[in-house]
Amino acid sequence: MKPRTVPTVRILPTVPPLPAAAAALVTLTAALVLTVRHDGYFTDPTGLFLRYAACWALFGLALFALRGVPADRVVPLLLAGALAVAATGLVAPPRTSTDSYRYAWDGRVQSAGISPYDHAPQDPGPARLRDPWLFPTGADCTGPDRAPIPGGGPVPHCTRINRPAVHTIYPPVAEAYFLAVDRLSPTGARHKPLQIGAGLLSLGVTGALLLILRRRGQDPRRAAYWAWCPAVPIEAVNNAHVDVLGVLLAVTGLGLVAERGLRRRAAGGLVLGAAVATKLMPAVVLPGALSGVRRVRDAAAVLVPAAAFTLLAYLPYVLLSHDSVLGYLGGYVAEEGYDDPSAGSRYALLRLVLPDSWTFPVLLAAVAGVSLYVMRRGDPRRPWSGALLVTGWAFVLLTPGYSWYALLLIALVALDGRWEWLGIALAGAAVYLLAPVLGHRPALGATAYGAAVLLILAAPALRRRRGPGRPGAGGGPRPSYDRVRNS
Repeated sequence: MKPRTVPTVRILPTVPPLPAAAAALVTLTAALVLTVRHDGYFTDPTGLFLRYAACWALFGLALFALRGVPADRVVPLLLAGALAVAATGLVAPPRTSTDSYRYAWDGRVQSAGISPYDHAPQDPGPARLRDPWLFPTGADCTGPDRAPIPGGGPVPHCTRINRPAVHTIYPPVAEAYFLAVDRLSPTGARHKPLQIGAGLLSLGVTGALLLILRRRGQDPRRAAYWAWCPAVPIEAVNNAHVDVLGVLLAVTGLGLVAERGLRRRAAGGLVLGAAVATKLMPAVVLPGALSGVRRVRDAAAVLVPAAAFTLLAYLPYVLLSHDSVLGYLGGYVAEEGYDDPSAGSRYALLRLVLPDSWTFPVLLAAVAGVSLYVMRRGDPRRPWSGALLVTGWAFVLLTPGYSWYALLLIALVALDGRWEWLGIALAGAAVYLLAPVLGHRPALGATAYGAAVLLILAAPALRRRRGPGRPGAGGGPRPSYDRVRNS
């Protein structure tokens, strides 16, 4: 009998998980450098968005590769990647926002002993503080990012600062940060100190996330949702948005609130108050900070310090200023269409099914309902989960047109692990970058945020198909880091 031959099976070589993740990270970093160096917001917004979308695709690939990295190699790789990704934001001046120029001016004014709330940048009072960088003249006034200002002569005068005719809008902790950066900056440093400061703050957020995740026994891979996200080097570092300081304070505050004891909760409330006094938006995480609260004193332990810090932070500026410390806040709300649903792309999803006059009341009712649900049914050991729910649905209903607003949401995703909410951040970027081409129309916001909502609704089904307990950085049940590390 002829012996039976066994067919040979060729095993294709596989790339080890660590080199694969490192290669994906290097590719992401290179793509981010090319994106940040591409000055296309006014000249090639479609091309800029395509580059940005490619960075997000590489970000997803890097996250997938990170899933297979051994636990004892995760944190070193994550930190190295965080440093490399953040550094890409430093390779060019601010590309898609001029907000940091206002920061620089507010810091300079305060260093001269003048309240930032008392004068608009074009006012003659602090004119002696102007320099050719922030206030060009003559031929340097050409370009879409230059705003004309009165000059008192035939030579054109302009400024890089947007809305130069209005007073600053930023709260006191942000203003104190601008002052600190100005005092620490060498003469003639221009935009770079604010970018470096924002880069350090973004790395601080990564560190805070890792500490909280480790303390809670969660997989540190989740921190990569923030540390490697393309929005961080672009919005937090390159554009140097002060939102990153509010994110750091909000993450730290929620971490403290999650600890046992009234003193820790009070400390968390104090830090959350500092976050609110940085950009106001972090106030949206307060319902999450009250997750599952059953006693009045537990709620007061968070809310009273938060309110007290916010009010006391404003007090020095109230005493030093001759004008309102609210600045252009009311004008900004009107300008952005939040009080007029028929203008711009706000409430884009609600306007698909509701009359314009109904959108704002429905928004308030919906956010209030989600907030009450979180406060009643949320897990007090995971306040960021409730904060993500409130923040995410607020974004869905508001459909904001500024991509840097989502920095807070990204950090909450990193704490909670529900990756599907990252679609909101990408939707905001699509609205912001494509608006110069497509206009600030409701259709753009509805399409971008509608796709994000579909992802949010589909993710739980995908998670159930994958099954609980699978290793990864996403939401759902996960083994503790200690068990993963020792396996």
